[in-house]
Amino acid sequence: MGNRKKLLVLAASAAMVIVGCQQTADSPVVEKQPPATEQIIGVYDLARALGLRVSESKPTHVTLKNSANTVTIFTISGGQIYVNSKSICGAGRIEKRAGHIYLSKSLIPRLRSALRIVTTRPKPRRMSGTVVIDPGHGGKDPGARSVLGFYEKTVNLSVALEVARLLEQKGLRVRMTRTDDYFVELEDRAAIANDLNADLFVSIHADSFPKSSRRGYTIYVARVASSSSRRAAYAISRSMGGTGLNSFGVQTAGYHVLTGTRGPAVLVELGYLSNRTEAALLRTTSFQDRLAQAVADGICDYFN
Repeated sequence: MGNRKKLLVLAASAAMVIVGCQQTADSPVVEKQPPATEQIIGVYDLARALGLRVSESKPTHVTLKNSANTVTIFTISGGQIYVNSKSICGAGRIEKRAGHIYLSKSLIPRLRSALRIVTTRPKPRRMSGTVVIDPGHGGKDPGARSVLGFYEKTVNLSVALEVARLLEQKGLRVRMTRTDDYFVELEDRAAIANDLNADLFVSIHADSFPKSSRRGYTIYVARVASSSSRRAAYAISRSMGGTGLNSFGVQTAGYHVLTGTRGPAVLVELGYLSNRTEAALLRTTSFQDRLAQAVADGICDYFN
């Protein structure tokens, strides 16, 4: 329903409500004019007192608003007030002076109690910390070859770049061990994290297995891993659970990038390139982005 139609409906309702709010012949007579001592307030001051703004001012009505409420004050037919389309009976005197509308100050508590509470969303907290993202393999080391003919190194890099982008948006400082298709020694990958005194090192890979039926993701930590490494691994594993892939959970291994890194370190196997279904998924940008989001969310959970 358009705003004009809404106002027409409210105006018509106002006339009926005023009748409904009036006293019957048997009711005791109530003084129609407020006592001289009654304090009045203009609509702009009323709006400020209620945390509203004047969004519309017409000869027939004035509208006050905020993000959760709409208050309409009609000046015709004796005056009527609606708060979020509900009539406020007994509004008292609503008068115009020199083109300005005034109401009784005694209305403020009633109107305030009829308003919805405005909920404000807190601004997302900027995170702090240094994360090293390591796209596995690269250059002369292609990694595993998928059953569809593409290589692991390309998947690793695509996912890692998106993870880095997402983490930087959250305020984390991100360093990558490679940003293109070139070879980096395992020792150098770990050294980058150590030189930066990184708060977390995450190596990204895709898996392969002789049996093509094997499917799912795995998160690895060193055999003698710190509690921080395990906490990061479980956070990423939980988040990866939302990708739809089977989970092999958190396991241990002796990979050099895990054992050679002094700080918390995790290795993520995104899925199996030896499985035709997962290889087809891992080749698509949309699924790579889904995996990257899951890894980034897990890392953020760890930092939180």
